[in-house]
Amino acid sequence: MKKFTHIVLKNYRLVLVFILLGTLGNLYSIKQNFALETDLETYMPKSHPAFIFSDKAEAQFDIRDAILIAFNDPSGIYNPTTFKKIKDLTKAIQKLEVVDNKDDVLSLYTADNIRGEDSGLEIEPFFKRIPKTDLQFKQIAENVRSNEMVYRRLVSEDEKSTLIFTKIKDNSFSEELYEEILTLANSYEGDGLEVYVAGQPIVEGTMAILMPKDMKKMFPLVLLLIFVVLILVLKSFKASVISMMVVILSSIWTFGLMLGLGIPIYAPSSLIPVMLIAIGVADAIHMFSHLQLQTKVHRNWTKTQLIENMNTEMFSPVLMTSVTTAVGFLSLLSSDIIPIKYFAAFTAFGVIMAMLFSFILIPAALNLVGLPKSKLSNKSKSNTFSDKSKLLAVSLVAHKKIVFVSTILVLLFFGFGMSKVWINSSFLARFPDNNPLVTTDAFVNDHFLGTTTINVILESEESGKFKNADVLNLLDDLAIDVVSQNENVGGSISLVDFIKRMNKVLNEDREEFYAIPDDSDLIAQYLLLYEMSGGSDKLWEVVNEDFNMANLQIQLKNDNSKSLNATLNSVELYRAKFKDLGVNLNFAGSGYKVLVFNDLILQGQIRSLLYSFLIVVVLLTLMFRSIKLGLIATIPIFITTVISFGVLGWLNIPLETTTALISSIAIGIGIDYAVHFIDRYKIEALKHKNKTLAIQETMAHSGRAISFNAIVVVIGFLVLTLSAFKPNIALGAIISLNMFTSFIATISIMFIVLYVSNVFFNKPSKTK
Repeated sequence: MKKFTHIVLKNYRLVLVFILLGTLGNLYSIKQNFALETDLETYMPKSHPAFIFSDKAEAQFDIRDAILIAFNDPSGIYNPTTFKKIKDLTKAIQKLEVVDNKDDVLSLYTADNIRGEDSGLEIEPFFKRIPKTDLQFKQIAENVRSNEMVYRRLVSEDEKSTLIFTKIKDNSFSEELYEEILTLANSYEGDGLEVYVAGQPIVEGTMAILMPKDMKKMFPLVLLLIFVVLILVLKSFKASVISMMVVILSSIWTFGLMLGLGIPIYAPSSLIPVMLIAIGVADAIHMFSHLQLQTKVHRNWTKTQLIENMNTEMFSPVLMTSVTTAVGFLSLLSSDIIPIKYFAAFTAFGVIMAMLFSFILIPAALNLVGLPKSKLSNKSKSNTFSDKSKLLAVSLVAHKKIVFVSTILVLLFFGFGMSKVWINSSFLARFPDNNPLVTTDAFVNDHFLGTTTINVILESEESGKFKNADVLNLLDDLAIDVVSQNENVGGSISLVDFIKRMNKVLNEDREEFYAIPDDSDLIAQYLLLYEMSGGSDKLWEVVNEDFNMANLQIQLKNDNSKSLNATLNSVELYRAKFKDLGVNLNFAGSGYKVLVFNDLILQGQIRSLLYSFLIVVVLLTLMFRSIKLGLIATIPIFITTVISFGVLGWLNIPLETTTALISSIAIGIGIDYAVHFIDRYKIEALKHKNKTLAIQETMAHSGRAISFNAIVVVIGFLVLTLSAFKPNIALGAIISLNMFTSFIATISIMFIVLYVSNVFFNKPSKTK
């Protein structure tokens, strides 16, 4: 390493020019290729059987998430002004390029009103022209109330609100369309009418806007805070500036590569800059801390000697911490979630880049601008810190039993909290409760059947199976039970709703006929009559043309994973019953895919934890050439992992795509303190041949650096608590706690274990 540093110092101008040119190239890549991705579909592994089946079902039944626009008129919707706005907005949306056909826009102006007439079945919209008299409005209101397929689905129970459903083309949603929809919908506000826009595409669109705003807010803030803290702990403006350059450049090079490869920024990868700034600065802190101490001890050394000593002595611990940190992140490659894979790979790349810049940029920059003027020459202050560190080391050894017992009690408490951890991939849950998107979604859910859907797909090998009365009655029982057993389920729509409606209207609108006929032939006649009467293609959204495949769409009032799971459990009770009738039951749609997504997150977390622990132990064993040291070094990250998940459980914070990163971050970063501490302990042990003196000097040297490191990282991650997304807030708070925990665990329990294990000492030290 000394020879390498010598080459860097000799050619420092060329090195700095190369770094500058590389940085400019990466900045150009970022500018040219910048792209955000918030579509939940892109998070899914397309090769997973659940998604393969769901995609097939979605194509068959045209299952797409809808944009929901709600009109709310406190005086009631049945008036000329509101009806004109319903008609005009419906027609305006139908003209949008992203709308395939007019039937994709459902409102009172386009919805089928299935009625019985003397001549048979009549199907037409609830209105074509704007009614002019109270009598006409009264008739429409009565038609809506008596139509079970529309009442509470398109018109609220209090008759003050109505919905417009809009399906758009696949992969057509963009920030521009989002703005266009909002502008168009809001232009109809006024005259006492309130407009609410909700639905999954709107949630994703809002994220697309807030994500870059979040990044623009947090990135400079974390830079400023860490820079201020660096000045306070390193007491050198020059050292602080160079340290910040290391992390800024690693972030630029990481994003330049990622975007240059055509990989967009997902929600997890938006955290990479904050991660790299908070993590990458650790290398520079340890190197400058060592440089300052050596400058004080070796006052007669030249600038070149001091820089070469810094790079040489810090090479091993910085290399080890960077590799283990990268491994902690790379363990997330075992996840099936694509954005988490990208987050893992590019954060690991950024960590390695920060290491390389530390070994190259810091020496070159120091050779250009000179060594930092440190205030460590103030003897009283430096001695005070050193004396206190040594006193702490002696005190911990004297009270080692208390440290052991306290650690066990903490692990038991937070270990129990781990059992309370639950998973939630709700996109809406990412936003604060006072966010307009949350309040809008709440309004739609309060007044209608729900904004979240689960599709139950039923299949049979027998053509015409879903004209059979027994099968349809069982489907009807399922739909009724799911609604009655789950308070968050607002309602459902399926083939049985069409048949029950036709049976009722063709029998003089008598309520007792709102049921499935016992005669399968009569059911077949109803369906034929529907087609002959000019019914819309909505029928083919609930059954295929061979009538051997059906779709039951269940609407929920939130996308909470607990609600989704409870709904699926209710459906599963019918699986065996359908099997007895020769019908297979499956699931599809965005709501179901969110649940599969949850399971994949959990599985990925478990794999990530196991892999990262195993790999880190192996790496540390190889690095320290001792399996005992490898295991000792993992003590802080084991304690930190238990505490972090215990906090999630006790505080009822769900595990989702962002907070799922906690384990790898805890392991990746938390191990750094242990590596630096053990490496310094080894040096001091070989130097002094005295265990007590070794632990005192280690605490004075590495204890100083890792305390600086902990302060910077904790403050860096606390910036995430200012995010617009709740998971990021939780992540920032918990990771800050994790780093503090790792720091405390390193200088307490790991320190004690290291002491009593007599590692590096062939015989127990005579000094106790």
